[in-house]
Amino acid sequence: MKKTLIASALLGLFASQTAMASDETAELRKIIEQQQQVLKDLEKRLEETEKRVEQTADATEANASAKSATTIGGYGELHYNNIDNNADSSKDKTEMDFHRFVLFFGHEFTNKTRFFSELELEHSLAGEGKKGEVELEQAYIEHDFTDAITAKAGLFLMPVGIINETHEPNTFYGVERNPVESNIVPSTWWEGGLAVNLKAAPGLAFDAAITSGLKVKDDYNVRSGRQKVSNANADALAYTGRVKYTGIAGLELAASAQYQSDLTQGKDGVDEASATLLEAHGIYSIGGFTIKALYAQWNIDGAEAELLGRDSQKGWYIEPSYRFNDSFGIFARYNEWDNEAGNDADTTKKLTSVGINYWLHENVVFKADYEKQSGALDSDGFNLGVGYQF
Repeated sequence: MKKTLIASALLGLFASQTAMASDETAELRKIIEQQQQVLKDLEKRLEETEKRVEQTADATEANASAKSATTIGGYGELHYNNIDNNADSSKDKTEMDFHRFVLFFGHEFTNKTRFFSELELEHSLAGEGKKGEVELEQAYIEHDFTDAITAKAGLFLMPVGIINETHEPNTFYGVERNPVESNIVPSTWWEGGLAVNLKAAPGLAFDAAITSGLKVKDDYNVRSGRQKVSNANADALAYTGRVKYTGIAGLELAASAQYQSDLTQGKDGVDEASATLLEAHGIYSIGGFTIKALYAQWNIDGAEAELLGRDSQKGWYIEPSYRFNDSFGIFARYNEWDNEAGNDADTTKKLTSVGINYWLHENVVFKADYEKQSGALDSDGFNLGVGYQF
């Protein structure tokens, strides 16, 4: 009897404990399920937050990329000229001129296709009766077909000479651009058409271009023959080629040639005048010392050009310079040029310049030089200037 009572008590206790355990298990399971739901909700919110962060980052990156793909730059220069004409004082030159204000606009569509343009205001004011001009000097599309072949179409600078393609004021010595490349090449010189650049080997490149050409007046002055791609007569296109070697550190050697079948563009009453321009230059830098030399010559067929002595027009210059540091450099330059070299008379112009450049910043320069002109002209004086690019 006693054993039976004990067994019943134990069974009752076990049943009670089992019921309590069952209730606790159910409650624990409920708590676990609630925590699992909380975790699921938290995970979902985290995923949504990460997605929003990624979208924001993508938008920011796309916006930054769009901004960086479009670039703006420019350059400008103010000149003061004080030149005495020793033969005729009425031709003395004392003036101040904001010679150029230029803006660059570029856009990179892809890493292979890009656009570049250059808009210039010369002499501060433009319009009827004003001395200045507003000019579109460059506006072209450029595309890399391969790592070695790049082509461009539009309005661009001709691949001739030293300063025609690189003429920002902080990149050269002297307040004014040298007269040989101004009067013979003639810089700054741009045309409209197509051009191809081939990188044939490390340091060796070839350029070829088919473009609009010059249209000279009765005086056969090549500089005044620039049509600037403004309703330019294109009866006679120009064909230009250049080879450039830069395979040795500090050395640049280049030669250009251009042929145009008629420099007059079919002008009535004037004989056709085919023309060939030949140009060669060299630049060598070692340490702070640099020397530049250039030769250019036009050969023009036609009785009218020969009669004026302008069937041959040529010039050359040599320029040694020394840059002491990032801020200070000095130079000397000797120039000879003759736009009437076909004459029996000596019409050669000679200009000697010496001066200094002071770079306040690598892109900001102050300049001063003294010049002496002899030969067909007799003058001397000094020039001051400040220039910048960004």
